Amino acid sequence: MIIKKVIAKAIRDSRGEKTIKVTVKTSRKFKTSSPFGKSTGKYEAKPYSKNLTSDISYINKLDVDNLNKLFQKNDGKTIAQAFLILQDTEKLVKNKIGANSLFALEAGLLKALAYENKKELWEFLTSKNKPAFPRPVGNAIGGGLHGEGIQKKEPDFQEFLFISNGRTFSECVEINELAYNLTGKLLGAWTKNDEGAWLTGKTNEEVLMILDNVRQIIKNEYKKEVDIGVDIASSSFYKDNKYNYKNPAVDLNKKHQILYINELIRRYKLFYVEDPLDENDFTGFKELSKEIKKTGNKCHVVGDDLTTTNPERLKKAIKNKSIDAIIVKPNQIGSLLKVKEVIEIARKNRIKTIISHRSGETKDSTIADLAIGFRCDFIKTGIHGKVRTRKLRRLIEIEKKLR
Repeated sequence: MIIKKVIAKAIRDSRGEKTIKVTVKTSRKFKTSSPFGKSTGKYEAKPYSKNLTSDISYINKLDVDNLNKLFQKNDGKTIAQAFLILQDTEKLVKNKIGANSLFALEAGLLKALAYENKKELWEFLTSKNKPAFPRPVGNAIGGGLHGEGIQKKEPDFQEFLFISNGRTFSECVEINELAYNLTGKLLGAWTKNDEGAWLTGKTNEEVLMILDNVRQIIKNEYKKEVDIGVDIASSSFYKDNKYNYKNPAVDLNKKHQILYINELIRRYKLFYVEDPLDENDFTGFKELSKEIKKTGNKCHVVGDDLTTTNPERLKKAIKNKSIDAIIVKPNQIGSLLKVKEVIEIARKNRIKTIISHRSGETKDSTIADLAIGFRCDFIKTGIHGKVRTRKLRRLIEIEKKLR
């Protein structure tokens, strides 16, 4: 494979903000754009080395001869060789570009290598493994930093989620869509946030009552199964050692936050709670996990801001027994080598993996291929909106090819 050119430019994401798009040109063009998060963990890698402009400038001046030398060293005919090329690429661009840019560049190189091997990206990554499809985790109602509220009120939790359980991936998507539409009707909602999630002025528990009602309707009337979950994003309202709720106004210390979340899990049979405590509180996550087991509830405790797709933070979470599931956002860390490492560590330790979109998204569907290629357990994205459903449609397209 010979790289003729690498081109970077700025594009607008779903929130109208600038992000990076990288095109790797060989005999054809392979494009990847990076999303950009609104709610970001403190320990995420920097999106750009200095800024977006400097990253674009560096990539556009990149000497393709140096890249082509890497392909002469390892021809990329196997996935192992492909990741050796990425390893050398990371050494080449070290400290010159940030996580958003590195993800877009590496994904473009992998797509080009897959094409040279007459395979699609997901197919190249799966190698000899049988493809496995993730369950979709769909964002139905937005609050917190992802909400705008109604009449200056909104839930404190950031996302209220449906996790469908169908026989096929396409059926799962249909169930989540049904749940989303029923939720809108029960809410009497008419406005959405930038992730396509319904906006409301209701409290956390009022919203959970509606989601629970929707779950029962789907089970009783449609004979389908859907679980519910929440992305609490606790760090966004944690200050002075307390969780400062606004709707209704109440401050909870760590002990009472754990009791409150565990009670919600019990009362609403939550399947999934993401970032239920502050991003520095590994022991708090552990204590919640113990309380859940003690009370006989079954619910995934998910790390995102806690772990930031970082192998070292994941290892710390495992050591502390803090989580049993992890959000994987490729542009949180940038390096696809580290993304692969995180997923392998998680699988080895029976930690579920949830590859995820960001609040500022693009039409790019790379994470759908990565979900299959890395055999992720779940994929988290929106239920409504073109940039959200693009990832789901890509997975449905792959599913049809495998029938």
